[in-house]
Amino acid sequence: MFLIDMFNKKTTMPEPQHALKGREAAFPTSSHHFVNGRPLQGPFDGAMQRVVFAMGCFWAAERLFWTMDGVSVTAAGYQGGYTLNPTHQEVTTGLTGHAEAVLVVFDPQVVTLETLLARFFEGHDPTQGMRQGQDIGTAYRSAVFASTSEQQAIAEAVRERYRQQLQQAGRSSSVTTEITLGGPFYYADAAHQQYLARNPGASCGLRGTGVACVL
Repeated sequence: MFLIDMFNKKTTMPEPQHALKGREAAFPTSSHHFVNGRPLQGPFDGAMQRVVFAMGCFWAAERLFWTMDGVSVTAAGYQGGYTLNPTHQEVTTGLTGHAEAVLVVFDPQVVTLETLLARFFEGHDPTQGMRQGQDIGTAYRSAVFASTSEQQAIAEAVRERYRQQLQQAGRSSSVTTEITLGGPFYYADAAHQQYLARNPGASCGLRGTGVACVL
């Protein structure tokens, strides 16, 4: 296979019938959040809401949210594709359709979805399509996977607001962020959970546009 063919495969969503099949059994992951000690997979308090963000490398993306007041739990994982219980290696081939993603469980009485969305849009470059910096492929696309139609509508409104703000700042206003009602979220294995807290010397090249998302 030519290098250009490999590149194109990674940057094009696979057809469902051509995606890797995966497996029925979920991979084990951490039982508790490394930073705050809360159960990583719940049960979550009934007052909490869930939203999933994809914005490139999930190591740095997860850290953006666990530092916020009102965020109870974050977790690294995969969403938006077709493969059952994918591995990290499978996701990065582009053959699963999944994006590296971060589950955010939050208390809407303390932090609003709009505030989380502002952190999301400011924390990466949502104009790059199937890439984020040097990370190239469908796994690194920008996406919001909403839990409800109300969340989806709020995310669409903030996306449009940020598109206008990028345009006013003289930046590309072609925001490629996918916003949809989320399907299954698959937890990444324990080694990827709260990675930058477990490995203080590690880095992850996530960069924003420098344009504030003003709500």
